[in-house]
Amino acid sequence: MNLAIIKYNAGNIESVNNALMRLGIKAEITADPEKIRAADKVIFPGVGEASTTMAYLREHKLDELIRSLKQPVLGICLGQQLMCAHSEEGDVECLGIFDEKVKRFKPEAGQEFITKVPHMGWNSIQNVKSEIMSADIEGQYVYFVHSYYVEVGEHTAATCNYINPFSAALHKGNFYATQFHPEKSQKIGARILENFINL
Repeated sequence: MNLAIIKYNAGNIESVNNALMRLGIKAEITADPEKIRAADKVIFPGVGEASTTMAYLREHKLDELIRSLKQPVLGICLGQQLMCAHSEEGDVECLGIFDEKVKRFKPEAGQEFITKVPHMGWNSIQNVKSEIMSADIEGQYVYFVHSYYVEVGEHTAATCNYINPFSAALHKGNFYATQFHPEKSQKIGARILENFINL
């Protein structure tokens, strides 16, 4: 199987690649449009800031490329957020694959020291209905690091609650995404990656 990891200016690429290697899966890290189009599966990871990353994607025509992909695509963390319609981080229009919007966590007044931003660490996911997450993943704990979240909407494939409910995962057609980091979520994350690979 031919698996591509999109190389760009905000990817947590090595940790994703290492997780795949632990599963015995070899991926190619590339920004070559032809190699990405030819891949059987594509992973779009991300750690960084939305507006500068969108500017980079547009400059290198990767925005058009990602939107045009027909094979299964998995966005991770910032990758999920960039696949949405708009992000409050830098007030930027994103890829628009999902209609949902990205907002900043805002703790209630007086709760700032209790519910800190970023949301960082292990939290459970509910309402799981994605093809890449089997029913026994309901209620399991996965690893998050983020200050912005995707609102709950039509394409929500799993939810999590921190300050308010948000989309822990999205799914639409051939596009899948997780706000959490499957590559850092131990056995549960490994299973999600395997499920994506085995689609």
